[in-house]
Amino acid sequence: MLKKRIIPCLDIKDGRTVKGINFVDIKDAGDPIELAKRYVEQGADELVFLDITATIENRETLIELVKKIALEINIPFTVGGGINSIDDVSKIIKAGADKVSINSSAVKTPRLITEIASRFGNQCVVVAIDTKFENGEWKVFVHGGRTPTPLKTIDWAKQAETLGAGELLLTSMNNDGTKTGFAIDITNKVSKSVNIPVIASGGAGKMHHFMELFENTEANAALAASIFHYGEIPIPKLKQYLQNEKISIRCK
Repeated sequence: MLKKRIIPCLDIKDGRTVKGINFVDIKDAGDPIELAKRYVEQGADELVFLDITATIENRETLIELVKKIALEINIPFTVGGGINSIDDVSKIIKAGADKVSINSSAVKTPRLITEIASRFGNQCVVVAIDTKFENGEWKVFVHGGRTPTPLKTIDWAKQAETLGAGELLLTSMNNDGTKTGFAIDITNKVSKSVNIPVIASGGAGKMHHFMELFENTEANAALAASIFHYGEIPIPKLKQYLQNEKISIRCK
């Protein structure tokens, strides 16, 4: 069985790390390069960098910042935001990323998933799914959670896998930034409906939320932001807690 991963997320806006609640009320959370270095030292398994306004502002990802972070870390590095073509992917990989995360562009042009997988390998493609529970069902949202789509979350997860995604990053918009726990129900359903790793995101606030996620779903990794950025839960302490709770976790 694959050991569970703990992944900090750097949401980037105007070159700074930020964090919001339910995808709004954005606040500054620090310098991304300093945070990245801290997470490597603390034993994070991977790092995710999401340029959260690149798609909305119709621009490319902040390549120079990606380069600077990549030089400072030695763990798997996923970059997302504003990726719309193979050329965009090439630039990000050359800048030092190991994987790319696509969301809005994958929904708009599903064949992009296949094109990236064919060129760079399935392991390079992380399809991010921003999902929200509305009117009795989980639906997919794009453009930084601003635009609803008719896609049902589980159906889109299955399709993304079929098209070549090597991993899914599932974020519950309802839980995002609330610190009330992960969306166990939809995470469990998605992780059981696909045969690729699922990273759960949105809602982490206490150490036991991570235990609940890993005990009650088949998610392979847990992603969090503010609790790590503001030092509320140090990664070494979290990993020790999970070990004590008999969760198979990667240790430094």
